[in-house]
Amino acid sequence: MSDAMSHFLALTPMADVTLYHYLVVSAAMFALGLVGFVSRRNMIVMFLCTELMFQGAGLAMIAFGRRWMDHNGEVFVIFVLTIAAAEAALALALVVLLYRKKHSLDTEAWAQLRG
Repeated sequence: MSDAMSHFLALTPMADVTLYHYLVVSAAMFALGLVGFVSRRNMIVMFLCTELMFQGAGLAMIAFGRRWMDHNGEVFVIFVLTIAAAEAALALALVVLLYRKKHSLDTEAWAQLRG
């Protein structure tokens, strides 16, 4: 490697970031989302935690795609984001319905809507 190239790599802000770093952040995001989803009873917080889990999984897919120089991970993330947008619309409609019926966003109110 030439001196100019090694000097450029030394000045690159994220030259030392490896796949391991991306996967640690991805796992932390997914774990925080999972803990938040399991421990909370508010529908909006649960919804946000599922979105955090989606983003953690997406970050891992993009990191693996970058590592192997393959765009399949990025394409898959686009599909996951599309599904997440549809899920967000459906979840928002259900949350509004629940709030109108019970004036609460507690998950226990869903059990009372069964009929």
